[in-house]
Amino acid sequence: MPRRPRWATFLAVFALAGAAAAAAGAELQGPSAFGDWHADAPGVRRSIRTGDLPAPSEASAAAAELARRPVGAAPRVPEGFRAELVAAGLSGPRVIRVAPNGDIFVAESRANRVRVLRLAPGRARPEQQAVFAEGLHQPYGIAFYPPGPRPQWVYVANSNGVVRFAYKDGDMTASGKPETIVSGIPEVHHWTRDLVFSADGRTMYLAVGSGSNVAEGLGAPPSADWAGGHALGAAWGGEARRADVLAFDPDGRNERILATGLRNCSGMALQPATGGLWCVVNERDGLGDDTPFDYATEVKPGAFYGWPWYYIGANEDRRHRGARPDLAQHVSVPDVLFQAHSAPLGIAFYTGEAFPPDYRGDAFVTFHGSWNRGRRTGYKVVRLPFRDGRPTGDYEDFLTGMVVSDDAVWGRPVGVAMAADGALLVSEDGNGTIWRIAYAGKT
Repeated sequence: MPRRPRWATFLAVFALAGAAAAAAGAELQGPSAFGDWHADAPGVRRSIRTGDLPAPSEASAAAAELARRPVGAAPRVPEGFRAELVAAGLSGPRVIRVAPNGDIFVAESRANRVRVLRLAPGRARPEQQAVFAEGLHQPYGIAFYPPGPRPQWVYVANSNGVVRFAYKDGDMTASGKPETIVSGIPEVHHWTRDLVFSADGRTMYLAVGSGSNVAEGLGAPPSADWAGGHALGAAWGGEARRADVLAFDPDGRNERILATGLRNCSGMALQPATGGLWCVVNERDGLGDDTPFDYATEVKPGAFYGWPWYYIGANEDRRHRGARPDLAQHVSVPDVLFQAHSAPLGIAFYTGEAFPPDYRGDAFVTFHGSWNRGRRTGYKVVRLPFRDGRPTGDYEDFLTGMVVSDDAVWGRPVGVAMAADGALLVSEDGNGTIWRIAYAGKT
C-alpha cells in the first residue's frame, strides 16, 4: 500500500473543515445534489427525483488511490455521536450481522472466512474474537436461522452458492463442517451475494448480481414465445438467474425468482415495521457521471426494475435500443434515488433506542464510492428517513470523512448493522476496519 503523502493530510483537514462549515444543514435538490465529496458532511440532505435524471453522456473514470488511514483518524459523525474503532487489520471485511446474543459476525471476503467479535455492552474493543469458519468462497451474506432468539444455523452466502453451519447460542467457532444448501450460482463479475430470511422463516432470499455491465452480447430471446414462460424481465444465456433476487425454501429447494432487473443488489434487509424486503442497487456504468441513479427500494414480488433494457423507469438504455419494447411500461420505479456511482453496498434498519427517537425506523446505507465518475462521490454512510413506514425519498449524510483528496481515500464502507446495545456498526474494506458509532448526547 502506498505511503500517504504529508501534504494530503493538510489538504484533507482543510477540505473537510470547509465542507463542514459550508454544508452544515444544507438540503441539496436535483442537479445541485450531483456534486462530489467536498459537499459531504453529517447532516447534509439530498433529494433526487426521477425527473432529475440527466440524458446519457460520455463516461468518465477516476479510480481512487487507497491511502493509509492517518494516525488517529476517525469518521466524522453528527453532533452528539462518536465513532470508535472496533477492529483494524481485517482482510476485506464486508457484511456484518449481529447474532441474538450480541456477537458480531463479519465476512472477511478477501480471506475466505467469517470472524466473530464479542464486545461488552457500551464498549468498542472486543473482549474475545475468533474465526468462526474458513475455507469459504468469497463469503458475503450471513443469516441466522430460524429467525428469533435461538437460531440453530448460521447460513453463509458464498459467491457460488449457500452453505450453513450448525449453531447454538454463544458459538464462536463452527462445531462442524458446512452443509451445502444451494450450489451452482453463477459467480463471474458481480460476486456479492447477500442473504436474508423472511420474518416467518419460510423463505430464504438470495441476491445475485449481473454477469456484466449491461448484458453485452445478450442477443434476442431463445424463441419468440420465451418471455411468456419466464419471470417478467428475466434474462437468458449467461445472464440467466442473474440481476435477480432469488427465493428458496430454507433447505435450498423450490428455487424461484422474486424480482428481476436489479443489476447488482449487494445489500438486503427486512423493514421491521412491515416485513418488506429492501435492497440497495449499484446501477450500470457507461452512461455518464450522473446517469443512471443508484437506488434503494422495497423489492416487490414479480417486479421488474429495468436492467439491462431500461433504468429508473421507462428510460431505454441506448445500447439495447428497440430490443424489448414489450417491457417499457412494466418497469418498477425505485423508492429512493441516490447520486449515480455512489455504489451502495449495505443497508440496515434502526430499531434500537440508543439513538434519538427520530432515528427509529430509519435505514442506514453504506456507499462504497465511485471509480467511474470524474468527480469522486460516495465513501460514506447515509441515513434514509422513514415516516409512517414509508421513505421520504431523501437521504442524509451520517458518516463522512474517509476521503483524503480528489485522488485518494482511506475508507470504503460496506457492512452496516445495529449492535445489541443500539450502537451502529460499520465495516470498510479499504483499510480493513470496523467502527462503532454511539450517541453520547448533545454537548
